[in-house]
Amino acid sequence: FSGFGTALVFLPVAGQFLSPIWALTVLTVMDAFGPLPTLRKTVKSAALKDVQRLWFGMVLALPLGLLVLTQLDPWVFRTLVSVAALCVPLLLLAGLRYTGPMTPPVMLATGAASGFLGGVAGVPGPPVILLYMASTSAPALIRANTMIFLFLFDLTLLAFIGLTGQLDALPVMIGLLMALPTMLGTVIGTAIFHPDRARLYRGAGYIIVMASALRGLPIWG
Repeated sequence: FSGFGTALVFLPVAGQFLSPIWALTVLTVMDAFGPLPTLRKTVKSAALKDVQRLWFGMVLALPLGLLVLTQLDPWVFRTLVSVAALCVPLLLLAGLRYTGPMTPPVMLATGAASGFLGGVAGVPGPPVILLYMASTSAPALIRANTMIFLFLFDLTLLAFIGLTGQLDALPVMIGLLMALPTMLGTVIGTAIFHPDRARLYRGAGYIIVMASALRGLPIWG
């Protein structure tokens, strides 16, 4: 219902059991299918030019993030993912927002930050989330833009992983098995989404993300 959060919830847990590349592959495959049942409706509510600028910036920076990821120890990966997941709700609760104009360069820079963070830690959402939470756009438009951008990120990331020869069959199969419950969750979340209850949804999302992030920290073994 929020339009984001899959990676923030999934990766802190998956990072405990899978290598960084495998965790990203599973996430990308299952998350690419999630929005499909509601994609046509979501596109109608989105500002596609903004999404296009975000995507272009993301494509430029994603390879650098993936390059850094290949050098990371799994312990470091788990720590980065969990810390990033914790920072998003904490920063939002603290009231940190971007308050400048939503110009094309700002959208490109935000996309680039998302691409790098998505490549190195699998969580492209925080820069986009922090940007949009400051805007005066309607909740439905924010949700639509975020969902479409993250869907495009999944497809782009999967393509880059394949081009670098790191796409293995087993994590793809796991991702496909998890795609159905992900799609079901998306349908249910869309059905219960009401803009006038945005504060309630946001609070529930914060709690879920923070709990998952805390559980994913390497300090638990």
